[in-house]
Amino acid sequence: MRMSGQSRRSGKPSALRRLALLAILLLPVASVAEEEPAAELIPSRVSYTASMDKGLEINGTAVRSLTSQGNGIWLYRTDVDSFIADIDESLVLRWENGRVIPLRYRYRLSGVFIRDREQSVDFDWNKGVATGSYRDKGFELPLEEGALDPLGYQLQLRQDIKAGKREMSYQVIDGNDYDEEKFAVIDEEQVSSNGDTITLLKAEKVRGENARRQTLMWFDPQQDFLLSRLLQVEPDGSRYELRLEKAELGD
Repeated sequence: MRMSGQSRRSGKPSALRRLALLAILLLPVASVAEEEPAAELIPSRVSYTASMDKGLEINGTAVRSLTSQGNGIWLYRTDVDSFIADIDESLVLRWENGRVIPLRYRYRLSGVFIRDREQSVDFDWNKGVATGSYRDKGFELPLEEGALDPLGYQLQLRQDIKAGKREMSYQVIDGNDYDEEKFAVIDEEQVSSNGDTITLLKAEKVRGENARRQTLMWFDPQQDFLLSRLLQVEPDGSRYELRLEKAELGD
């Protein structure tokens, strides 16, 4: 589920496609004030319902999984099935000292009303170079310290919030360039779930002062800080939303 925002490039996806991109992005404590030691990753399989309200409502589903491949290597992937688009997105990563080290990122978007699109990034940390393909053109970029991919930064965001961080900034290779993605935890919010009251951490994607698009995220400390809800409101008032449907944690 991608959380779309400002970029150094032109040609970002249209509003009609944003539901699919949101689902890529594919995040017991009442307060987390101090940073905690880096936590280990926990295998998970999480399903979301995805909806877009733009004059009519279109629904879809998204499944995100995190599985250990052994020796510190993990597979993180998102599968989206919706009326307007299907998405296959995956990342092979190494988890090291509380950090996502991306190794191989793949993304494929296909649908009825949109043009099929593929993207890939391979990270060679020994040579300090990222190579890949974007819009059928190859590219090569020098790797910056802490560089992430469009899927890995979402996992890093969740783990950083879990560790108690309140403000986060990531350098993300998206397309053939770097984007800076900023987030902040802004509130705690109590919600009712199955007759119980739970406290979620509310975070926001930080944009410029004149930005009219808003992206909000709610993370559930009682479920390993999984993303419980994501809401994006477009300048024209259209709403794109993900809601947690089912979560399986552990092996």
